[in-house]
This record gives sequence, structure tokens and C-alpha cells, in this order.
Amino acid sequence: METRPNDPSLFFTDFCGHLVNASRVLRSLSKELSHSGSKRNWQSLSKAFARDLERPVYTLDLRNHGSSPHVRPMTYTHMATDVLDFCLRLSLSNISLLGHSMGGKAAMTLALNPETPTDLLEDLIISDIAPVRAKASTESVSHIQGMEEVEASNVSSRKAAEEIMEKYEKDPSVRAYLLTNLNTGQSPLRFKVPIDILKEGRSEIESFPYAPGEQTWNGHALFVKGSKSKFINRHNKPVIMNFFPETAIEELDTGHWIHAELPHEFKKLVVDFVKRS
Repeated sequence: METRPNDPSLFFTDFCGHLVNASRVLRSLSKELSHSGSKRNWQSLSKAFARDLERPVYTLDLRNHGSSPHVRPMTYTHMATDVLDFCLRLSLSNISLLGHSMGGKAAMTLALNPETPTDLLEDLIISDIAPVRAKASTESVSHIQGMEEVEASNVSSRKAAEEIMEKYEKDPSVRAYLLTNLNTGQSPLRFKVPIDILKEGRSEIESFPYAPGEQTWNGHALFVKGSKSKFINRHNKPVIMNFFPETAIEELDTGHWIHAELPHEFKKLVVDFVKRS
């Protein structure tokens, strides 16, 4: 069931079972803005989580992604507050919160916020992102440029959009993920994400609200790294442990899009972690 609660009106899909997926969206803009799309991209995994964990699963569109509102400002503090409001409206507690890339940073921000209710989070699962301040990758910047060209070209077919994006992303699977953000219900085609707001908020998206030593979260956390990705590396692993002392770091043989490249292996890591006790 797809629903939109009242303000801040994040759209979500309920897969009937408490794994809240603050899924990031669009694998483009910066190191944080890296997953392509929205809750739609987690549907198959979310159904599997609900089945294997026998609990409700909700996938969320963060602000400025998917079906959720296009609003300013685009900061992790505001994104985390949106997620908190969603959880409070549904009276959720003791949840397992999963986020990939930008959604991972939003999830970490929620966990570290001293105003977050102590009984809200039971587990934190972060996919291929670290709580660091870092410049956008050239790949991410290139993706945004490609999306801008698609809109400027006023194309009316997905094929035409893909031909443009091919100049900016050679991997067909990554292109396909990026193009899930297209609103195919209108012509010319436009992306569901507001590129102007994402560009405007780039400095915030590249940042992180807390510096090491400012806050810690002592709950159980799982970080999953793609072995071919540099988003989690030997330099920032100590930073992860500083913020999240009770952290396990696992690695799968993938790039940044772990859940898309090895969905079964990723699912097993998450399910085993949540079921560990």
C-alpha cells in the first residue's frame, strides 16, 4: 500500500511487516546522493525483508525524491527530522533503520541527534557510506550534468533520455537506475527529483551534521561496504567506530550499489543482523 501521511508528507510503501528504509535516491549529486531513485528501487528486497523478518517494512521517499514533496532546505538534519516525524506519526519504536548512501547519512543523522527518542532505534544498518564530509565524486557530478541535458533537450522517450545519459554513464545498470527517476507520465520527460534543489543543496549534501567526538550512538550498527567502492575505506573506518562504537563492518564483492548488485547476499547480511538476538 502506498500512502502519504500528513506533513511533512513523505511518501512511503508499507510492506506489512519495522524495517524502515530511508532509501536515498538518485545515485548522482554527491557521495551521499548516491542511490538511484527512491522507495521503488527497494520493493523486491523490502518484500523479502518483510517475509523473512515477519515484521512490517516501510520504504520511504526522502524529501525531493520519488513521490515526496520538493521542498527546501536539502539538509541531512531536515531529512532526518522528516523520517522521525514519519515514525512518530505511525507510533513506531524499536525499529531497524536501513539507509543507503544519502539515505545512510540521513539515517546516521537521526541516530546521532540527541533529540531522537531513546526507544526509537534498535538497529542501524548503513549501506556503503560513511559519516564524513567529502566532496562530490566526479561521477556524481557527471550524472547531474547528464540529467540536466536530458531535461534541456526536451526528449519525449526513455530511449532518447538513455542515449543522452550514455555519454555520462557507461554502465547500463547504473543508467537504468538513474532513469528510474524519470517521470514518464509527462512530455517532455522530466526527472522526479528537482535537480535545481539538489544542485543548490550540494554543499549540505557533501557535508555531515556532526564532527567526530560531538555525538555517539551506542546501539547495534551494521555497515556494509562494497569492496570495489571507496565510500567506506581505511581512512574513514575509524570515524565510523568513533560515532558508532558497537559497529560490525561487513564487505561484499560489489561497487556502491550493493543491494542491486548482490541483493540476495545483502538481504542475508541484513536479516542475520536483525535476527542475531
